[in-house]
Amino acid sequence: MASNLDMARAQWRKSSYSGSSGGECVEVADLGTPGVGVRDSKKPEAGVLTVSPEAYAAFVTHFAVK
Repeated sequence: MASNLDMARAQWRKSSYSGSSGGECVEVADLGTPGVGVRDSKKPEAGVLTVSPEAYAAFVTHFAVK
């Protein structure tokens, strides 16, 4: 699990599928050793789901538009 310091340094990116209307938005960040962080951009204080880079790649590949 990443520390608060790791989260403070994280560079969060909003999903390209998130619209500009402020609806459901997901942000991701490369957290280094712990993996990839995923959070709700509307409630970043609610917590971060951390997954391995391999798990994140599998998730993105599964839902990619073909």
